[in-house]
Amino acid sequence: MTPTLPRTVRAVDTAQLLDLAQEAALHGFSQRLPVDWLQEHLAPETTHYLFPTLVQRLRHRPEVPLQWRCQQLLTVRTGEQIWGLLDVLPDTFDKLPETLDTASKKDIVNRIERAVTQREWAERMTANTVHSADDKS
Repeated sequence: MTPTLPRTVRAVDTAQLLDLAQEAALHGFSQRLPVDWLQEHLAPETTHYLFPTLVQRLRHRPEVPLQWRCQQLLTVRTGEQIWGLLDVLPDTFDKLPETLDTASKKDIVNRIERAVTQREWAERMTANTVHSADDKS
């Protein structure tokens, strides 16, 4: 039987998020950002958020455990909040402490819905870097 997807938001600090991304990489989960990208771009002393939205079971890869596909709201070094996805083991998610009240959770879900994706943000940062280099030429 498939476990019930929790309808909650969990807050994690940057170190915890890096651990979750590392665990996802070890399991070969498809939805995750590379740990080195996260280390480079995440604001180090901030809170990020995970919101489970899908039960992910890879029937074509039965060796891969069931996971929660979480939307994540990440705060990057520029201070912006961006949206991404991260697959997390249910037991790992359940061990994250429940620290947010209902109003905060609703606010975070609303911010996730309005946030730019990690890809859009990275493309914009790359374009800005190219334009900065062009301006100096």
